[in-house]
This record gives sequence, structure tokens and C-alpha cells, in this order.
Amino acid sequence: MLTGEFVTGIDLVDILLALFVVFFLGLVLYLQREGMREGYPLESDDTLGRKDTATPVFYPQPKTFKLMHGRGDLTYSYGPRDTRELALKRSAPWPGAPYVPTGDPMADGVGPASYAERADYPDLTLAGEPRIAPYRVSPGYTVPKEDADPRGMTVFGADGERAGEVVDLWVDRSEAILRYFEVAVDGTGDVPKRVLLPVPFAVKKGGRAAGIHVEAILAAHFAKVPVTKDETSITRLEEDRISGFYGGGKLYATAARQEPVL
Repeated sequence: MLTGEFVTGIDLVDILLALFVVFFLGLVLYLQREGMREGYPLESDDTLGRKDTATPVFYPQPKTFKLMHGRGDLTYSYGPRDTRELALKRSAPWPGAPYVPTGDPMADGVGPASYAERADYPDLTLAGEPRIAPYRVSPGYTVPKEDADPRGMTVFGADGERAGEVVDLWVDRSEAILRYFEVAVDGTGDVPKRVLLPVPFAVKKGGRAAGIHVEAILAAHFAKVPVTKDETSITRLEEDRISGFYGGGKLYATAARQEPVL
């Protein structure tokens, strides 16, 4: 009958406990290394970005990622460091002091307008086509007759002024939902500049000022919205830049938004 011992003086519980400790320590080491693949090595705040020394124990081993659709392989230990020069200055000399913009924060991409340096190519569907594209090159996508078609609607900024008109819709072909309104901006020439408006920043309203209302930015800001390189697709980097511009407007669109609420 099993008594819990292999031989006299060796307890099965002791063996299992020792094995668990070894396994757990190995798991902690593995997870710590894998966690260093992004945001590592850390940068010192009070020395303006000096990188901390990477320790050999937790240094992540190179890993190869096989990219889809013939985009090759990507091998690295941790993600590339962001080397952009930011239009910011520290408000005080001590570590942890907040930074303040030195230029146009919405155009410079700092603070809430910041964006990540993602890959500058479009997301693709499983079939290898751009995942996000306008209706004009997406056969089969229509606005249900039960819903109002946003195309032709006026776009208003946070100041209530007319900014332009919706001329097309951009659909996510993988999830079959709208991602952007394409807006022809007023006052940008005989051939109006076309910019993308993320759907979460837009609200459809009726009444005297019926149309698409955007609280994040003013009407004049639409002419400064970053544009895409291609008229029928948007890259990952462009997605972040455009969303960052509207997000930055929540704080920087007017001087009053930067003041305390109370």
C-alpha cells in the first residue's frame, strides 16, 4: 500500500515541493525575459533618455516572427527604440516633472496627440487586400436603407462652424463596420483636401444644425488633419497619427481646455 515514501527518509511531498520551486523560478525567469521585449531597456528620465544597462540574466533571447503575405521575417530581442525628437520641454528639473509642448502639440504628436511608430503599411485581410478601404473600391458594401446615409452630410467642428462634407465611408472589411468618414474640407482649394474622421469622434445630430458633429477639434483644424499616402488605403502608422490628432484636440484644440476645471 502506498505510504507516500519511495525509500525511508525521502518524502514524496518534499520532492514535489522542490520540483515546484524549480519550475516556478524558471517560469518567473521566462516571463521576465519575455516581458522585456517591449519598453526595454528603460530610459532614465533625469538624464534625457539615457538607456539603463541591460542585465544578462533578464536579456531576452532573439525571437523570429514570420509575417503574413510575404512580408518576410522579423527578428529582434526587444522592440526598436523610438528615436524621434519630441517638441517638449520639462517644466522643472527634478525627475518626474511634467513636460510642456514647445510647438503645435497636435501637429507635433505629443501628449494626448502622441502616436506609436507602427509599421507604415496597411493591415491586410486574410485574402491579402487592405483591411480598411473606402466604399468606392469595396463592392458589396452599402448603407442599409433603414439607416441614414452619412454621405452628403455637413461636418461641424467643436465651435459649431462648418468644416466640410462627408463624401465617402471607409469600412473595415474584416469586421464589416465603419471606421472612418472621408471629409472634403472647405476652403482648401478647387479640389478640396480629403481627410479621414474616425467614427468614434463623430456624432450625428438633427435639428437646425443637422449633420456630423465633432467635439474634439475646431472646424479650422480639419485642414491640418494628417492625410494618407494612398487614396484607397490607410497604413498602421497613418491610423495612429490621425487618431492621435483628434485625441490631441480634446486637450489642445482651445486654450481653455488646458485650464483646470475648477
